Amino acid sequence: MQILMNYGKTGLPIDFPDDWDITVIKKKPMPVLFDPEDAMNKALSNPVNSGYLGAEAIGCHTACILICDITRPVPNSDVLPVVIRELLSAGLKFENITILIATGLHRPNEGDELRELVGDKWVLDNVRVLNHYARNDEDHKSLGTTKRGIPVKIDRRFVDADLRIVTGLVEPHFMAGYSGGRKLILPGIAHAETIMRFHSAGMLEDPNAANCVLNGNPLHEEQLQVAEMLGDVLAVNVVIDDRRRLSFVNYGEIKASHLEAVKHLDKYAQVPIDRKFNTVVTSAAGYPLDKTYYQTIKGMVAAMDILVPGGDMFIVSECSEGMGSPEFVEAQTRLSALGAEEFLKSLLSKSSASIDEWQTEMLLKALKNGNIHIHTTGLSKSDLALTGIANVDSLDAAIKASVERSADKSIAVIPEGPYVIPTHTA
Repeated sequence: MQILMNYGKTGLPIDFPDDWDITVIKKKPMPVLFDPEDAMNKALSNPVNSGYLGAEAIGCHTACILICDITRPVPNSDVLPVVIRELLSAGLKFENITILIATGLHRPNEGDELRELVGDKWVLDNVRVLNHYARNDEDHKSLGTTKRGIPVKIDRRFVDADLRIVTGLVEPHFMAGYSGGRKLILPGIAHAETIMRFHSAGMLEDPNAANCVLNGNPLHEEQLQVAEMLGDVLAVNVVIDDRRRLSFVNYGEIKASHLEAVKHLDKYAQVPIDRKFNTVVTSAAGYPLDKTYYQTIKGMVAAMDILVPGGDMFIVSECSEGMGSPEFVEAQTRLSALGAEEFLKSLLSKSSASIDEWQTEMLLKALKNGNIHIHTTGLSKSDLALTGIANVDSLDAAIKASVERSADKSIAVIPEGPYVIPTHTA
């Protein structure tokens, strides 16, 4: 039996023996909107808890539209032209519309990558597209503090706009429950100080800071509070299927429209599984999510609920850009030097995280469940030494050895990685 795993842009086929019992975990077939422009127009004509976009825009002089960075496969070429034409028809001018890339603390998207991200030449030729820089103090405006005491500083280009719109992909998120909506604001366009407080160990160690959990999730609650502090914010939310085709789109008030998109996705993204497995094979979702080891950790966390304690998880990830940020490499270096227990203890003693060490913290959650192995072509020997997990060159041989060790030919395979969340129900 051959299964194509999401890996880079082309995928990675894995051959499994015919006498093995393979459980392939993927979403149920999703509806597909084959005419994205028509779907967008219908969404704008059926707002969720808001006025029509054209009506909301009347009288506005400036508009700021947030988009995800390159790590999310958002169909911006389907969304942005329709939204911008609606704004123009309401009287806004090209020069007063800004598209702001919600990079959080990720690197900026420029050149060919920017063209790929926006996906539409007309938009790029006519509308100003800028990156958010979380460390530029002067770019941010203070809105006060949240109930948990997090200082809120948000990019002033969004804060000061007459009309604020977020656009994004709603997918499972291993900390905030689901991405999209309010996540474009925090951490998307927040100041570094806000982001680091938001990602503190005190927040992330809460059991509700997990995939597909919104009720009681402290990150989700902080994000909603920041959105409320801003005032009126509109959202365009999209959901895609396993082939990156548009399955759902809506428009409206940021909180209500996001919850409606989550409701649509939840029927497909969460897959109940009645047993655990000694051997689990998963992916980091392929391009663009598997460009770095930093993002790869999401695939490990997504699959950990169905791994038998002490079992083997194999993740395939191209890691075409290597480990990730220098700060993440530094966190992984500290993990290597201190060990898991002391590393986590050092995080819990702080009220504010260091940049990107939160991803190493999430790695520890997966490591508690079993042995994790990576198959990759993008990490150097020195990189592999810092991953905290085992490297396998021969994936077929390593999986076979795991099956032999457990004497269990029943294995789970998750081709789409963190876009699918298997939940153990027994």
